[in-house]
This record gives sequence, C-alpha cells and structure tokens, in this order.
Amino acid sequence: MVKAYLRYDQADAFGVVVSSDANICYDNSGKLLVAGALEQLKVWNVKQGRAVHALAPLPSAASGSRAVVTAIACMPNSSSLVAVGYSDGSIKVWDFVEGSCETTLNGHKGAVTTVRYNRASSLLASGSKDTDIIVWDAVGEVGLFRFRGHRDQVTDLVFLERGHRLISCSKDTFVKVWDFDTQSCIQTVVGHRSEVWSIDVGLNETCFVTGSADLELRVYTINNQQYQEEVTKESARAHSRKLECGSLPQNKWEVLRHLGDIKRQSSERIVTLRFNGSGTLLGCQVAGKALELYAVLDRSDVLRRAKRRKSRKKEKALKSGRKESDGNEVSQADFGGIAEVSQFDTADDFVATDHFQLLQILRAKHKIRSFSFSPGHSKKGLLSSIALALHNNSLEVYDVQKENAARVYTIDLAGHRSDVRAAVLSSDSTILMTTSHNSVKIWNPRTCSCLRTMESGYGLCGVLVPGDRHSVVGTKGGSLEIFSITAGEQLKTVEAHSGAIWSLAALPDGSGFVSGSADHDVKFWEYELVQENDNATKQLNVRNTRTLRMAEDVLSVRISLDSKYLAIALLDSTIKVFFVDSLKFFLSLYGHKLPVLCMDISSDGALLVSGSADKNIKIWGMDFGDCHKSIFAHNDSVMAIQFVHNTHYVFSAGKDRLIKYWDADKFELLLTLEGHQAEVWCLAVSSLGDFLISGSHDRSIRRWERTDEPFFIEEEREKRLETLFEAGLDDAHSGMHMSKEDFPEEGTVGVAGKKTQESITAADSIIEALDMAEAEKNRLSMHKVERTDAGKTLVFQPNALLLGLSPSAYVLHAVSSVRPSELEQALLMLPFTDALKLLEYHLEWIPQGNQVELVCRVVSLLLRIHHQQLITTVSARPVLTLLQGILHKGVQTILLPGSDALFKDAGKKLLEIREKHLGEKNKITATQRKQKRQKQSAA
Repeated sequence: MVKAYLRYDQADAFGVVVSSDANICYDNSGKLLVAGALEQLKVWNVKQGRAVHALAPLPSAASGSRAVVTAIACMPNSSSLVAVGYSDGSIKVWDFVEGSCETTLNGHKGAVTTVRYNRASSLLASGSKDTDIIVWDAVGEVGLFRFRGHRDQVTDLVFLERGHRLISCSKDTFVKVWDFDTQSCIQTVVGHRSEVWSIDVGLNETCFVTGSADLELRVYTINNQQYQEEVTKESARAHSRKLECGSLPQNKWEVLRHLGDIKRQSSERIVTLRFNGSGTLLGCQVAGKALELYAVLDRSDVLRRAKRRKSRKKEKALKSGRKESDGNEVSQADFGGIAEVSQFDTADDFVATDHFQLLQILRAKHKIRSFSFSPGHSKKGLLSSIALALHNNSLEVYDVQKENAARVYTIDLAGHRSDVRAAVLSSDSTILMTTSHNSVKIWNPRTCSCLRTMESGYGLCGVLVPGDRHSVVGTKGGSLEIFSITAGEQLKTVEAHSGAIWSLAALPDGSGFVSGSADHDVKFWEYELVQENDNATKQLNVRNTRTLRMAEDVLSVRISLDSKYLAIALLDSTIKVFFVDSLKFFLSLYGHKLPVLCMDISSDGALLVSGSADKNIKIWGMDFGDCHKSIFAHNDSVMAIQFVHNTHYVFSAGKDRLIKYWDADKFELLLTLEGHQAEVWCLAVSSLGDFLISGSHDRSIRRWERTDEPFFIEEEREKRLETLFEAGLDDAHSGMHMSKEDFPEEGTVGVAGKKTQESITAADSIIEALDMAEAEKNRLSMHKVERTDAGKTLVFQPNALLLGLSPSAYVLHAVSSVRPSELEQALLMLPFTDALKLLEYHLEWIPQGNQVELVCRVVSLLLRIHHQQLITTVSARPVLTLLQGILHKGVQTILLPGSDALFKDAGKKLLEIREKHLGEKNKITATQRKQKRQKQSAA
C-alpha cells in the first residue's frame, strides 16, 4: 500500500515592516501608508503604528512561490484602490478596504520596476526590467499598447496630462518622450553620463527634473504646445528675438528643453525624485542616509533672484573693465514656461537655480530606501509631512519645517532590525523567541503578535528556561545573556566563552543546557536562583558545572532525549559523539567535505541527521555510527535541520531559500516549501509537529501549518518535474537575456499583454463553447428534419451543458467570462477557422444590442489579428460584407438618444441586487415579528 503524508502549507508571514524592494506611498487621506513587505502589501495606520490590512496574492500554481512587491501607486481618484507591481511581471489592483484583488494585468516578462497613474486615474503606465513600457486602460482593465525602445531597465515614468504624453527614463542613460496619439517616441534626451534613476514633473507641468548618478539635478522646460496662441498676442519682433536667444523650442517635437543643472550636496546616486502635492517642495533621495529637500520658488522670488544675479553680473563686468552688450528691456513673458522675468540679455540670464533653493538635508540613522510626501493638509507652521522607509525594516514619519525636520512617528516593533538568526519554541509551543544582531523578541506564534522586545547582543542561539518565564541567549561575543520574559528586560550577562557561541542545547531533564563555542570548549551549565545584595528577590543565574575541551571550533551541539549521547560538530567536518554522564568518547562520524553547520537526534535516539556547507544531509545510525544515506539536499549550505517529535520526518533549511521535508527512513524528499526571499537561517518545529517556524535573512518569520490534505510521493515528484519543465520553457522564451540584435527597433509599439496560463485556458474555453454551440445547432437542425418527416410534434431536449441558453447566447457567455486583460491574448490563440465562426455569431449579437462594448471590441480585435487572411479568404467575404452593413448601423441605433441598450446589463444586475436586498429585508422582518410574538406570549 502506498503511504500518504500530510501536507504543510504557509499559514502566515510576519516580522517584516517594510521591504527594500518597493517604494512606499500614502493614500489620498494621508492617514494610511501603503508599503511592500516582501510578497505582502501592508497598509499601516501611521498614528497607531499598526498594520490595518495585509494583502498577499495566491501562490503560483506552477512553483508554489509568491512574487515580491516591487512597485506601488495609489489611484488618485480613489480612497482604497492601489496598483501593485510584482517581481513576476504581473500588476494587481487591490482594494485594501475590501481586501480583494480587483484585477490582474499580465504583460511584462520581467519584474515591474515602476507604476504610475495619470491624474484622472484613467490610465496606468508600467515599466519593467524587460525594457518595455505598457500603458493600461485602468477603467477597461486592458492593455492599450506597449512602447519599446529602451535598452535597459525602465526606472521611472511620469505622465504629461496636457500633451497626452508619457516620459520615461532608463538605466541606458536616456530619457524618452512618448506620444499617445501617434504611439511613438517623439524625443530622446541624451546628455546624462550614467543611469537615470528617477524623474518627476512639477504641479503645473512647467518644469521637469531628472536624477542620476551625476552630481547634478537636470532641469528641463516643457513645451505644452501653447506657443501658437502666445505668438499671435506678441509682436513679431519680440517673438523673433525669443527664437534667436533660444527661449522657444525651434522644433514642435522638442517637448523637453534643457534649462540648467542644480548642484547636489551628496555624491551618492539618486534613488527617488518627487514633488509634493502642492508643488512647493522637491524631495531628492540618494542611496545613503540623506534626503535633500528643495523649495520650489514662486514667480516673485524667481524674478527677484534673476534681477539680483543680473545686477551682480553687471557689477562684476564693470569691475573687470568689460562692457556688457546693450540690455534692451522686454515685456514680461513666460520664459521657458516657468516664471515671468522683466529683463534679460541672453538665455543664460535665466537658469535652473533661480527656481529651486536648498531648504534642508534630512539625515536618518539608517539608509533610506524610499520616501513619500503626505497628501494631507499640513499643520500650521509645517511645510509637509514625509514618510521614510529605512533599510533596517522600519518606517519613520517626519514633520518638515523651514529650519528643521522632527521625527514624530516610528513603526518598528513589528519586526527585527536585521536578519533572524535563531528561533526557539517553548515546550507547549505557545511562545516563540527569535534573536537578531541587537534584540530578542517574544512572539505568540499563533496570532503572530509581538509580546516583548528586549535589547541584546548579537544573538546566534538560545533556549527557553522551563516555565517559559526566562530565556538564555548565546551571543557572537561569547557571553550568555539571561532575560526575564515577564518583565521584558535583561537580568544578567555571563561571560561564558572567549569566542562566538554557535549552539545551545537544553538538557532533557530541564536542569540546564550545553553550550558550544568557537573557543573549542563545550560547557555544561546549570540553572540556579541567586539572591543579589541589592535585591530582596532571587534571580535566575547559570553556573558552569563541566567543560569538555575539543581540538577544533564547535559549530553545533545536541543531546539525545534519553540524556545518553552528546553530539558535537567540529570545524574539521567531523561529528564526535560522547557519553553524557562520563564524557567518554563513543563515535566519530566523518564523511562531510565541509563543516557540519547543523544536526539533530531523533526522539528515539536511533538516528542522527546532519546538514553541512557541502549542501548535503547525511543520516547516521547512532548504534554503530554508520552512514545510512547521503543526500544532495540543497543548492547551497544547509543551515538548519530538525526532526519532527516522535517521528523520523526531518525538516531542513538552506541558503537556497528553501525548506524541505524528508522521510529519513525511506530517504525520500516529501515536500519543498517555498516562500522566503533570502537565506533561511533557523527552524523550530512544534512539540506536536502541527506547525514549524522559520527565520530568514529577509527578516521574515513564517509559520507553516500541517493541513489535513494528504499527498503521495509520486505525485509530488511528478509536480516537481513539471515545474522544472515549465521553468525551462519560460527561460527559453522569456527574452530576459537578449543580445544587441534582439533589441526592438527605436520607438516600436507592440501588443500590451502576454501569453499566460489564464489566457490559454480562456482560449480553450472559447473553442469549447464554439464546438458545443456548433453541435447543438446540428442537433437542432436534425430535430427539425425528423419532426417534418414524422409529421408530428417532437419535443427537443436541449443540451444541459449550455446552461439553458441558446447556442449564440452560450458563446457570448463564454466570451464575456474571459477577463478583459486576457481577452486579446485569448483571441490571438484562436485558430482562423474558430475566429471565422466567432465573427459569424456577431451577426446575431449586434442587432440584439447585448454587451455592446464587448462585442465591438471582439470584432475589432479579430479583424486586426486576421486582417491579411480575411481579405484573401473567399469564404470570409459574405461574413465581412454583412458585418459592414450591420456593425455601423447597429452601433448607431444603440447610441441614439433614449436607447437603453448600453444599460441592459446594468439594469439586470440592479434588479438582481434589489431582489436580494428585498429578500434579506423580508427575512429580517419575519425574524423580528417572530421574536415580538414570542415576547408577547411569554408576557
């Protein structure tokens, strides 16, 4: 009989406040802060310091892993919708109030690096590592077009509302301007000497700023195509003079014109450039700890600075004995579209520094990963409120004044400042202790809430004292730190070793523990209560009872559950086994090629399993020390390994980000648990084996729970092979590794979507619906023939699979079931014969006026996709001829005043909602009447 096992799945992930892969963004109210936390999208209440929502997509059907959040943009006209880009190239629009995913847009082959809405929230632009830019219809949930032309990762995007254009920047050092009407690149801005990382445009779209690794911010003026009106108002002489001095663009396609540079204070590259909502501040975040804030000056200040600079220039020229050229006065005009000046001699009299003034430099204690201006109204005396996402897994909010900036809120208690190095569960699995480089945290593993945070040294390992009121942590400095969990404070520090303490193992009787250190010592410690001189109450202390000296650094120690054997892993890649009572040598286990980093002994004491830096795990017999099996387990070092209590099932974790579940008796891999985004350092399995905890370099702590779903080894093996096969196909067709010849031509436009499993399934469903409808039509025609031949009434039995719909209505139902974002790709995969059948059904749908927008879109897509074949196929001509007469007439009839065709579907849905509400209301009324009668009868 084939053995079945129970599956483990990820139940929760916690410990991450904000990850460095994505930007942060305020919602429109300015009270909530949206941040990426690895694969989760967390919505933080800034004042309360708590996460009010945590949204995560479902794991991938192929690999079981979840993509990481890489870009965030809140919809300007919505209080709860936010567009989120992921590392797998998908974009999801979440409603964080409802906690639901409104739509999924698939088009990119690489990680999404930036997403931007236009001000009307009708368009969404996304850039990716695949060098493509896709413009999406945010209302229709479809891709409009794909811009190609950049030769490296797209880093930022911004809309120009007035000109119906889009500006993009890339690591290829170019800034490109794209026109939506012509769907082409109309300008490429060169001049940056390094990658352009961020761009933004001012509130009135009068100035445009770019940031790169250069030491300057580059400022450009924007041609909004309003010069024709200005020319008619100006005199011909004034206009020609502007052209001569270069204040107006010579070419109508020259949207951006370089105005000047602003010297930055920091030498590090720029990460993010953003104007605040009112356009009065410009934030310049660099790759270090600084955020430079520039004040955007108004017209009067710009005029004053320009005049002052002009007078200084004249004075300097007079002192040097040189005469300036005649400075004819010119009437006030919008020079460069930014501000008005009354006098200038040349274009150099008006520069970028006239418009921006360094206000202050905000310096954080840790590296800044992202920032966001609050859109809410500032308090009196405050310029703005700024939220910072820091590299140490925390969020900070500052109130900015003219002279300084004060930190007002900090969100950091929900996670460690660095990677999680150790995880320990209590005996009843109700308390979890984790350590990092500067703190120890106590968690409730079920609710994932942080109960205590205590400052400590660099904790590498730890144990919980029986009773779960105290804990002991071994540090990198060689000391043992004793903590009181109930008081939430450190009680004492014991200098135990002269080297790092790599491992602690609790004695089975609960009287103490064993420590192993890099100073070659293995020490036995005993708990004791000591009364200090100053304190009336006794405090927990530890006392060294025995010491075992080894020849090499000790990396791991374990004691068997019967307190018989002590296993010690050494730096020379061997494992030494001693008797606990006498400390006499028993066995030497050798076979690993690199040091053993972790090991564990089974509950019955029969097996010892070891994990090494050579990527292998070995299963040893404790009776004779023979190696039962050596398994190549991970693609990198094995960092943690542990038996499930009272079984021979083993969990192992490695630097390859994976956790694997093994059967040590059959030497079989049972499951691979994917979820962590960096090296997994530690594991802790509950006493009942119903869940396990893992800690990682990505600062996340994950709980994996055992479910009631059984699985078989053969099925899992087949799934892994299918995943590898699909991954190989994706790599072959991903286009992520392109040569110079593979890059698209400059400014080309492509289809916005991409082929996904959902689009393939949608195409299959449409083909199946067409086949079923065709079969039903044939059955209906045969029935009519039989009824005519028989000369009597025969009842036709329709196909139940058609859901009681006619063949035409069933096909329309199948087409309307496809998500709008997948429709184009699904139609692209239809064979020409099926596409022709689908066109024939439009002859019935258009006169009926059902789902007008969908029907018209399907017609236009099919005609565009199969244009060449349709015009050369004789059998398609009758359909095209009929469509030509019906399509325009049908749409015009629908759009006539007073026509309700566009609202038929909405009307039906409204009636359904009303009936549902009416039924609920009647139910409530009946319940209230019943309760009233019961009260009256009781009285």
